[in-house]
Amino acid sequence: MQQIFNRYINYLEAERNVSPYTVRNYTTDLLGSKNIKGFFTFLNEKGIKSLAEADRHLMRDYLAYLLERGLVKASIARRLSAIRSFYRYLVREEILSVNPVQETSSPRLDRRLPSFLTIPEITRLLEAPGSATPQGQRDRALLELLYASGLRVSELVSLNLEKVDLGSREIRVLGKGAKERIVLMGEPAARALTAYLKDGRQKLLGEKRNRALFLNRYGGRLTERSVQSGLENYARMAGIGKRVHPHMLRHTFATHLLDGGADLRVVQELLGHASLSSTQVYTHISQTQAKKVYLSAHPLAREEK
Repeated sequence: MQQIFNRYINYLEAERNVSPYTVRNYTTDLLGSKNIKGFFTFLNEKGIKSLAEADRHLMRDYLAYLLERGLVKASIARRLSAIRSFYRYLVREEILSVNPVQETSSPRLDRRLPSFLTIPEITRLLEAPGSATPQGQRDRALLELLYASGLRVSELVSLNLEKVDLGSREIRVLGKGAKERIVLMGEPAARALTAYLKDGRQKLLGEKRNRALFLNRYGGRLTERSVQSGLENYARMAGIGKRVHPHMLRHTFATHLLDGGADLRVVQELLGHASLSSTQVYTHISQTQAKKVYLSAHPLAREEK
């Protein structure tokens, strides 16, 4: 099983071009973590010696185990998705002739609305990094860019210098599924990025050579984990009483665009969503613009003068 799993991970990285974050999740889901048994461990404890022996009854047992361990439905669905993907690979490589888990249904998910920051909150957050240090200049630039562009954090940390055009305020991004798109930035983000490139980045780089846009203090490429920990620190400094993560800035970007009257398909393009349904979730939380339109358009909703 371990040899087949290693080949599967190589396939994900080389042919599917999935992100390191996805590889980490699939590894955890199949091999397990400290507190939760992975699918392979579960098979072994059940005395299953061949991957072909798994069936829907065994999958039900595994899903029941995950529920007993207190996993939320979304985490269970993700693990089931990882198992399905692994078995599709086995059929593709003709290691198995049929997919024994294909018909296993996922638990029905509770639809949760994405959380986002208000305009005062995002303003305080963007102003939290100081400009006196290279790290402060870098962090102001990356926070401005996350909010201005709606980039995924994985896309942000993988950016190289040649992908950024400050003149047109455009960035060429390689997103999910190796699909390239153009994202935009406003004047504040461009100013912060220009200041970082002229000063902070040069100091972080030192004598090294690196084409990465955002560098750590050793001159290497900044990691997703560093962005997350820095964001949490700045959120505390800004007095934001909620857990702030990089994806929340992406949610905030989309919500504020729709509140400002942006077309849903334009937001879809900027976010890099393959399906419009992925973007439509933001219409449920973009109530400010809906109220404005209602009050101005409905004949009996207008205030009497």
